[in-house]
Amino acid sequence: MRYIALLRGINVGGNTMIKMAELKASFDELGFANVATYINSGNIAFDHEMQKPARSKGTSSIVTESHIVAMLESAIEKRFGKQIPVMVREQADIARILVNNPFDGQFESHKEMHVLFLKEEMPKDKEEQLLAAAPDGERFAAIGREIYCHLKLGVADSLLGKGFIDKKLKVPFTARNWRTVEKLALM
Repeated sequence: MRYIALLRGINVGGNTMIKMAELKASFDELGFANVATYINSGNIAFDHEMQKPARSKGTSSIVTESHIVAMLESAIEKRFGKQIPVMVREQADIARILVNNPFDGQFESHKEMHVLFLKEEMPKDKEEQLLAAAPDGERFAAIGREIYCHLKLGVADSLLGKGFIDKKLKVPFTARNWRTVEKLALM
């Protein structure tokens, strides 16, 4: 099974610098196969078995995304000494995210379009808060564990750029621009 790991907030400031070659090596050491990174912001594709052998003979258990997330967050903390939130999706989910864009054909540049990858689905009350707070020129749509953001005027002065989702909604996420999401589908 092919997965995409999305690390939150690395290489955007002095405290969270991690070299992609070292990050890739840590994924290799965990036993993941065909590990590849994309740009310097914590996008890693890898293959992993859906079954993991159990300790007793003849049994195995299913590996879930949450198992992989826990494994990655623990390994990153041990190796780099940093608590970095990680979101994981099957690569097929990335293609689904592209196809399900509610703002498809309504934006002029990939710079206007972003996807927030959440650990869990956004609670309805927080989704309503986000939609109610959206100023003119900003549109949001929560679908499953993603929030699509059409930010016509860019990120800097948007709710996303001002930290509304972090500070007010307190929903764990990591953001990627539309071009990056398109690249993730090809990894």
